Amino acid sequence: MHAYAGKTLRVDLSGGHIRQEPFDLEAARAFIGGRGLGTKILFDEIDPRIDPLEAGNKLILATGPLTGTSATCSSRSMVITKGALTGAIACSNVGGNFGPELKYAGFDMIILEGAAAEPVILVIDDGTAELRPAGDLWGKNVHETEDALHERLGRDFKCMSIGPAGEKLVRFAAIMTDKHRAAGRSGVGAVMGSKNLKAVAVRGTGGLTVAAADDFRSACLDALGKLKNAEITGTALARYGTAVLVNIINDSGILPVRNFQHARFEPAGKISGETLAERFLVRPRACMGCPIACGRVTRLKDGKYLGHGEGPEYETIWALSADIGSDDLAAAVKANYICNELGMDTISAGATIACAMELVEKGIIPVEETGCELCFGNAEAMVEMMTRIGYRQGFGDVLAEGAARVAGKYSHPELFMGVKRQEFPAYDPRGVLGMGLQYATSNRGACHVRGYLIAPEILGIPQKADPHTPEGKAQLNIAFQDLTAALDSAGICLFVTLGMGGPELSALLKTATGFDYDMDEMMLAGERIWNLEKLFNLRAGFSRKDDSLPRRLLKDPLPAGPAKGKTVPLEEMLAEYYHLRGWDTEGRPTKQKLTSLKIEN
Repeated sequence: MHAYAGKTLRVDLSGGHIRQEPFDLEAARAFIGGRGLGTKILFDEIDPRIDPLEAGNKLILATGPLTGTSATCSSRSMVITKGALTGAIACSNVGGNFGPELKYAGFDMIILEGAAAEPVILVIDDGTAELRPAGDLWGKNVHETEDALHERLGRDFKCMSIGPAGEKLVRFAAIMTDKHRAAGRSGVGAVMGSKNLKAVAVRGTGGLTVAAADDFRSACLDALGKLKNAEITGTALARYGTAVLVNIINDSGILPVRNFQHARFEPAGKISGETLAERFLVRPRACMGCPIACGRVTRLKDGKYLGHGEGPEYETIWALSADIGSDDLAAAVKANYICNELGMDTISAGATIACAMELVEKGIIPVEETGCELCFGNAEAMVEMMTRIGYRQGFGDVLAEGAARVAGKYSHPELFMGVKRQEFPAYDPRGVLGMGLQYATSNRGACHVRGYLIAPEILGIPQKADPHTPEGKAQLNIAFQDLTAALDSAGICLFVTLGMGGPELSALLKTATGFDYDMDEMMLAGERIWNLEKLFNLRAGFSRKDDSLPRRLLKDPLPAGPAKGKTVPLEEMLAEYYHLRGWDTEGRPTKQKLTSLKIEN
């Protein structure tokens, strides 16, 4: 067996039992690993209609075949479950060091079942595993937890943990690793908290083999060369991080402002990656095996806010500044630190606050009910509210349910800006129509990393697509969604697609695993994964009506910018998308399509 570690660890938290199982190589061949294989296991083993916070839900920590190899940017691991925020299939992807360490310890994935009666940690040490009491860690934040584990176990252990937000079942709680890296979206941290699992700590000293060492080395060097020679992956991300996008997206007229009421932010320069580098950057930081180094080590050393840590990324800066109508970058940096320490998704946290601010602006929520003047532009109130959300204190308890539930609670669901109960990321689709279709059809709810159409529509990668036309966007979405599914499942970072493409990825997979992954076979595996995720959601109760967008984006034209007057013509794109997917008019995969993909329904 090459590239894979060869074993799965199954942990029954209810009974305290742990067993090792042989890795299903046949299933891995069909679903690659990581996201794909985790989805198959979840699909096969749980009832999709279950409450995601019940013990019957499962939490799968998975790696891909490239995770931990010498392939560039191959540090990724994934968390697969039924999302606490959405009730849909969830796969949250994270870098850092945990994934490679799990493979070196001898396991490709961990399947966590049931729920412990009391808080526990799972300790994995070179092929052995045990559950240990963690009552003394319950209540600690992420940084305190990881420091305590390193003191107790040794600094060579790599950790995944939850903070108070996960313990208190905040719907958008994250699972954190390396203190600052988040498996952030869809509420995977709340699922972990519902299982009374505080952390997983792993140490491994083993190695991995690849099927064709010389060819694999050549494929790695080819991919590395392309990433270094590409402008974004070779220069821009290292210099300014993902926040290099702030000015680009704002100039394109698609930077959402005040809960998507506008899409141009006049003081965008004050929150840009360039300004972040000038004011707060200490140094770039890379995940294991990454030449890009998009991570930001930052410090707040004077002024109202103090602290140090990593981030914020582009999406975070937007959610904690422009989306709440603030240009206070220091406040966004501080709020990002709080989210990391408490273990929360920064996108959902900021977007939920923005939704509440609009409800206040319209007089639907009395401002005094929020307890801290939660109004557009009040960055100080936003920072204060982050702690209240993480601990479910006061009005923070309301916001901890996410924007969809907040808007519904106050009888204005139309003010929720998202899809399938997951809040939008930082692109207004009225000015980038492919992203509108991507948001609507994303299996895990509104998402930018299930098919990053910003690459062709705004950045011109691999070639420029007109962002203002619906033509061709269905086929483009399908290609990007299937490629991304394969990429995630392989265990490699999405950012590689800004410098290389499918041929390079399929070469890495083929030479690493020994499976005959040419480009067509790899894309077929991606399509298989996407269709299985769709089937999970259909069984969970989702339907065509959930593949939609808020009324604001469908009916209210953009008031200014390059896309002035535009709305999203979703229905025409969606009908073509379903047809090209081989689905019926209600968005259900046909029997013929499932048979061609060798999926049993």
